[in-house]
Amino acid sequence: MELFFIGTGGGRINLLRRLRSTGGFRINGSLNIHVDPGPGALTDGMRMGQDPLKLDAVIVTHDHIDHCNDAALMVEGMTHFGLKKKGILIGSTYVIKGNEKGDRGVDSYHQSLCEEVFTAVPGKKKSFRTKKGEFSIECIRAVHDSPDAFGFKLRMDGKTIGYTSDTEFYKGMIDNYAGCDVLIVNTLKPAEDPYEGHMTAAQARDLIGKAGPKLAILNHLGMKMILGKSHLVAKEIGEETGIKTTAATDGMRIEL
Repeated sequence: MELFFIGTGGGRINLLRRLRSTGGFRINGSLNIHVDPGPGALTDGMRMGQDPLKLDAVIVTHDHIDHCNDAALMVEGMTHFGLKKKGILIGSTYVIKGNEKGDRGVDSYHQSLCEEVFTAVPGKKKSFRTKKGEFSIECIRAVHDSPDAFGFKLRMDGKTIGYTSDTEFYKGMIDNYAGCDVLIVNTLKPAEDPYEGHMTAAQARDLIGKAGPKLAILNHLGMKMILGKSHLVAKEIGEETGIKTTAATDGMRIEL
């Protein structure tokens, strides 16, 4: 089983400047799952050998373009060019059901191609079984300006992978992410530069140190983190918490 990071950049400036891709990451094991396929998920993923035709599930934690832009493309790949009803789509309420204006993150046509569609609501748990394998997901609260955004703990092949998605630090978050083998923390900003709806490096340190994963990965990095700080921050967090911590880079592969 492995984690493969296609795009590790976050924030509006990086989204257009493309110092880092915003293609999300994959969990490749008995089943292959693409998480938050933003711009670059298809083109950068293919260039890195991450074939969308081999996908079994797509997870979209919220409707922001840097998390969902390429979701329909991933569904087309997962369903073999839309010719085979196949795979699992998991998304926030906005992504799946839309809002009062009729907007939604993944259109109804692409949803109809999937064998199963699940609307993620914080607190809900769901197990999925296919001919190839199985996994379960526990949907976890996120505090973000997309109000129905969610993080998760995903269990597959004997491992538990936590992913915060985009969120502020909040009371109860530590308990929510306890018990992870790997915890992926979206860390947009360094400690001295807080931004509403997102985690800073100092908050990431507190979460990692108290939730106690075996491995922590800083992801979805903003410009100040990308330009020289991310690896220093990861090193400091590791030294302060005693937990192995790394900053994700585009194309990084981690074997579990």
